[in-house]
Amino acid sequence: MAEGVLDVTTATWDQEILQAKGLVMVDFWAVWCGPCRMIAPTVEELAKEYAGKMKVAKLNTDDNPDIASNYKIMGIPTLIFIKDGKQIDQIVGVAQKSQLKAKIDAHLSS
Repeated sequence: MAEGVLDVTTATWDQEILQAKGLVMVDFWAVWCGPCRMIAPTVEELAKEYAGKMKVAKLNTDDNPDIASNYKIMGIPTLIFIKDGKQIDQIVGVAQKSQLKAKIDAHLSS
């Protein structure tokens, strides 16, 4: 996994994501997903830019279908935003970095 990006699984989900304080962005992806590979460098850049302000994680939907099902992930990539254990937003599909930054900044200031 890239620097600053946490690889989460069903076993680590509660501790790493739901019990985390502040904002967490989780990238739901799969190895075979082309658009997931397209957005991955942007997710990695955001993890570095927002280090210390936000946690960034990736969850492989093929390896952890129960979590994907719990969050009703129908298409990937899906980025969900969780703040203090509660889902507050999501983006489905490939998004521009500027769009993601605007959303992150808004959630960090709220």
